[in-house]
Amino acid sequence: MSFLRTNPRATARLRMATLVAVPVLAFSVACGGGDDSAGGVKKDDAIADVPDAPAASAAKENKPGTRPAGKSAFYDAQMKYVQCMRVKGGYKDFPDPKLSGHLDWTKVDEIGSQPGRNEGIKGGKNGVCVTELQAAMTAEPKRDQQKDYESMLAHAKCMRDNGVSKFTNPTMNGGNAQPGGDPNPASPSIDTKSPSYKQAREACKSKLLDGLDGMQ
Repeated sequence: MSFLRTNPRATARLRMATLVAVPVLAFSVACGGGDDSAGGVKKDDAIADVPDAPAASAAKENKPGTRPAGKSAFYDAQMKYVQCMRVKGGYKDFPDPKLSGHLDWTKVDEIGSQPGRNEGIKGGKNGVCVTELQAAMTAEPKRDQQKDYESMLAHAKCMRDNGVSKFTNPTMNGGNAQPGGDPNPASPSIDTKSPSYKQAREACKSKLLDGLDGMQ
């Protein structure tokens, strides 16, 4: 598996395809779990009491910046990779991962697209952060491959509908979703730097599930 790439999108497609519980779930349950029929209590009355409930206090503790529940191992592993990229990899401005633990590939690609900054954008210059990158991939929670496939399929169709006619569909291989995109990433036929491609990416980015934005 190669961790260096000729352009940010081409190598991003070669990431593992074995790619979030939301921390405010307790708050949602507290708000929506009332029984209208119990003691004739109305929903509005029940909601008015929520601020004093313990669940509300728990929700306050999970304010923005807190690691998502169940994702701390992945987030921590990804942060170690990010820190390596900043200290050893040659990218002091490498972005923090999202709260889900996944990298923000829009920001990563912006850095890699700058003149002279493409080499080592994944894995660090001379591969110094490859070990940390592999550890982050291993720590990534198991994904629903069928949902990933459907998401990438919708994205590929959207890209073609928006003018990127050569954008290929994803495939399923051994139960794992494999990304589509450039038909020949080793010798790209899609100009990912063109204004039309960037416009298509922007129009279709909502089609991809979290963690898939760097895949195709």
